Amino acid sequence: MHCTMDHVVLNVEDDEKMIAFYTGALQLAPERLQEYRAGTVPFPSVRLNPDTIIDLFPKRMWQKNAPHGQGREHLNHFCMAMDKKTWDELLERLKARAIAIEEGPVPRWGAYGTGISIYFRDPEGNLIEARYYDQLKEAEKCLLGS
Repeated sequence: MHCTMDHVVLNVEDDEKMIAFYTGALQLAPERLQEYRAGTVPFPSVRLNPDTIIDLFPKRMWQKNAPHGQGREHLNHFCMAMDKKTWDELLERLKARAIAIEEGPVPRWGAYGTGISIYFRDPEGNLIEARYYDQLKEAEKCLLGS
């Protein structure tokens, strides 16, 4: 079977802080943000790539179904793969914003073999892995949409 990731859903407590992080520090394009703020859609999203979005579910959408008031108990982390230049730029933005790197750079196995990863958290504690594949040119073609 071959498939692509369509979306990841993050349950968020402070939607504006999370929107600012994902659109500012990570520079992901917002989706349906104006509609969300106008109250015409229930949640905003940010675009990871042409095929994948991250939905940001506000607390009112998940709190009644979440055990112990938390909705993130089953998410370990998610990984974003990018080319080396984009990864270097992200690392500089994280440093400039005093966002702690919890681990890395370290080699880690992923969808395209072994890449170089860093791990950091968003404002609500979700662990994010950012990775590039140094020696796998096919991965770069996929990541750059070539």
